[in-house]
Amino acid sequence: MLDPILESPFHFSVEALFILLILIGLEAILSADNAIALAAITQGLKDPKLERQALNIGLLIAYVLRITLILCSRWILQFWQFEVLGGGYLLWLAYQHFSSPKDEDDQHKEPKFANVWQAIPVIAVTDLAFSLDSVTTAIAISDQIWLVVAGGTIGVITLRFMAGLFIRWLDEYVHLADAGYMTVTLVGMRLITRAINDQLVPPEWVMITLIISIFAWGFSKKTPVIAATISPAIVSPQPFTPESAQNVAPLTEITPDGLDAVETDSAGFT
Repeated sequence: MLDPILESPFHFSVEALFILLILIGLEAILSADNAIALAAITQGLKDPKLERQALNIGLLIAYVLRITLILCSRWILQFWQFEVLGGGYLLWLAYQHFSSPKDEDDQHKEPKFANVWQAIPVIAVTDLAFSLDSVTTAIAISDQIWLVVAGGTIGVITLRFMAGLFIRWLDEYVHLADAGYMTVTLVGMRLITRAINDQLVPPEWVMITLIISIFAWGFSKKTPVIAATISPAIVSPQPFTPESAQNVAPLTEITPDGLDAVETDSAGFT
């Protein structure tokens, strides 16, 4: 009676749970560069409401593309041209960032979008390029498609929250954007290297170590907060001394005649 369940490709075992946890961990680490790229792209909208909308719709489309990629991975990964296209696109993104002019804070300017529908396709295509790397890694760990789909689903959810955090952190840390695009460059180079010769691709632990090291540098320096300069004389009360009393302007003596004059002048305005 249990044989159909045990023989099912969806059979959940301790081994499957262990593999799923590994896939989730890899997705979380390898999605950091993806998240920061999406955050930098989304910042081009300059409106928090539009940024959230672009991320939600863009990642929904990206999720459909990612699941399609997983289901067709056996066929797609036979063609090295897909990895070259994905790697070339990521290298182009990194080049666009590092070659862009800098603002008054010495930070690279990100591209701006006129509306949310211009940003959504860029978000979806960018995630698809990153998915070529993560899906290839996941397939190498497990040949059970449902596990890879489950890991990819959790990865997209994690990516959405990470991108939201990075949108805020990009304004708080000086080197974070540059660190993110350095890791984007690494992923692009790895995709192209895999297409040329899979034996030249460094082990996964090397890639993870490099990503963690680069992001440690990215979080190493906060953006300085420029406080308004206020004169100390305005803020700090001065002690009263006989010398300071001489600097106080004398009060004008008001006589009865002066009061009459004030009343006369006031009457002219009634």
